[in-house]
Amino acid sequence: MATKNMLVTGGAGFMGSHLAEYLLKKGHNVRVFDSMAGGFEDNLSFPSIDKKPELVKGDLREKKDCEKAVEGVDTVYHLAASACEGKSVFTPINNTMINYVGSMNLLVSAINAGVKRFVFTSSMAVYGKQTEMPMREEQKPNPEDPYGLAKAAFERLLWIYSGIFDFEYVIIRPHNVYGPKQNLVDPYRNVIGIFMNRIMKNLPPIIYGDGLQKRAFTYIDDCTPYIAEAAFTKKAFGQIINIGSEEVVTIKNLADVVLRAMKSDLKPEYAPPRPTEVKFAFCSSDKARKLLGYETSTTLEQGVNKMAEWAKKVGPRPFKYGEFEWEIKEKIPKVWKDKIL
Repeated sequence: MATKNMLVTGGAGFMGSHLAEYLLKKGHNVRVFDSMAGGFEDNLSFPSIDKKPELVKGDLREKKDCEKAVEGVDTVYHLAASACEGKSVFTPINNTMINYVGSMNLLVSAINAGVKRFVFTSSMAVYGKQTEMPMREEQKPNPEDPYGLAKAAFERLLWIYSGIFDFEYVIIRPHNVYGPKQNLVDPYRNVIGIFMNRIMKNLPPIIYGDGLQKRAFTYIDDCTPYIAEAAFTKKAFGQIINIGSEEVVTIKNLADVVLRAMKSDLKPEYAPPRPTEVKFAFCSSDKARKLLGYETSTTLEQGVNKMAEWAKKVGPRPFKYGEFEWEIKEKIPKVWKDKIL
């Protein structure tokens, strides 16, 4: 495989930093583009390899930043996003400016720079509420919030523009990815990280609703290689592909797994349901197995134990609620509005 010049947007974040490390280990040149809103420079320190990525700090909403990021790049992996479904209900304008308009800025810049391959990490939020489980790629998108809507819209934009400008693309829909380097200070998403951060403060995990929501959680090492290799797999070009574990659990079950891993005797507390939260959301990975040779090797118990070891080394951290304005001020979950996590 010839060396490529890769751009990883959101590359200082959780999934992006793992992807950057994987690509560097494969011998590629890697540039990371990140606003640092949810990323950390420490995530770009890879003890197992000498090579480091080039870091370009910038904002998707700024056209000049996007143009700088794509200069000289062969392949774009677009992971950067304001990635919180629930919060997007109350910040729809900010969400749209980052996740749709910002992504459009990146795509336009990439086309003008002659980039010929674009891998987009979309979201399971595109599916929204579905009458049949597991979620499959051929199901009609039914997003329930501005975040999922922006992701679905950009998926369609890639299809439109690839037909006009003749570039290759792959859309990956990751499902509930977790593991070391996940942002423990984000109070709006990453339920396993939130649980662990609270437990380290001797506070119980908070479950929204009855806890019977069903999900499947994917360990980072069972996700990263397939996102990376999608750019080199011709039969994946032009395809939408789920990447996700098929080990389905309830959120109540998940809390028990996390509490065991953290060796805690705490009991979960319950809070009112979040608006628009989908009750059942887990995927079929049949298409990923067929096109990418996808397989998982980490059970939920194993993965949570690995993440718990890392979290204990990092230690508890204050939740970072972010410097933004609630654009809609009604029905905001109390734990967010009053910053009580």
